[in-house]
Formats: sequence, C-alpha cells, structure tokens
Amino acid sequence: MRSWVPVPGTTKARLVDQALTEFGERGFAAVGVTELARGADVTIGSLYHHFGSKVGLYTVVREDVEQRVLDRMEGAAAIRPKDLGGVLLVAFDYLVRAGFARLLAEPHPERTADPVEAFLATLADRDGTPVSRLLIAAWRAALDAAADAMRDGQDPAPVRAALRGLIR
Repeated sequence: MRSWVPVPGTTKARLVDQALTEFGERGFAAVGVTELARGADVTIGSLYHHFGSKVGLYTVVREDVEQRVLDRMEGAAAIRPKDLGGVLLVAFDYLVRAGFARLLAEPHPERTADPVEAFLATLADRDGTPVSRLLIAAWRAALDAAADAMRDGQDPAPVRAALRGLIR
C-alpha cells in the first residue's frame, strides 16, 4: 500500500484517479501522457513533476492495486488455504468489479518481480513445480478477456466461468 494518500482534488490525486481508470481499462501501452493529463485537467509537466514519467505514475497505481489484490488473496487463503481457485477468483472478481482488470492482466513494462505470482507461489509451488506460473498465466488471460468483454459492452461472467473451470 502506498505510504501516502493524495489529498482529494489535488493535482496528484487527479492524476492517480485518471491513471487508475485509464490503465485499469486500457493498459499501459494504450494510454498516453497527453490523455492522462487532459483527463486529470492538469498539464503534462505536472505529471512529470509528480511522478517523473508515465512509468512512474503507472508504477504507483499498479503497486496500489497489487496491494489491494494481495490483501484479498491473503484473506481468502487464510480462510481456505488449499483453495487456490478460490483465492484467484476473489482477486479476479475484485479487479473486474473495480475496473482494474487490464492493469493486472499485463506484465509491468519495466519490473520483472511479480508480487501476485510470488504470493501464489507460496501457496502452490511444491518440489520445484511451477504451478504458480501456470495459474497466473490463466488468471491474467482471463483478466484480459474480461477487460475485452467489458470494453465491448458484454458480460464478463462467461470468462469467470471458464477461469473457474480451469482452476477448480
């Protein structure tokens, strides 16, 4: 979780809110700094001043969403530690409802460490088996498909059902 909370209505807060919306729906590559700044009603210079770059802003919002997802996954795992499918579905449902599916469907553009996969590895990987890599790939593909469905005005429920069938 980020150690600061932007004051509502400030330039920084408007940029974070806009980035959550845009990156959550469209992903990193599809969003430009001009539209982020325009949507937040700030200048491009403000974006660079507060976050250094588009990647800097993306990293802030992604790490925040990753922490929200990890909190939910840890809670689900504490209740049912052997239910990997349930843990992934809790995270999937949150991201779809919140509009952040695309944000975690894609890899980070610069970072190789994946905290969601690392957490899943603590639950799933035994004796050198890469179960977490396989599960996370299916989960991310489902997030991507759900984001596509929502963009096209369709219900993401069939995507959830397919994911559930794969991981249960």
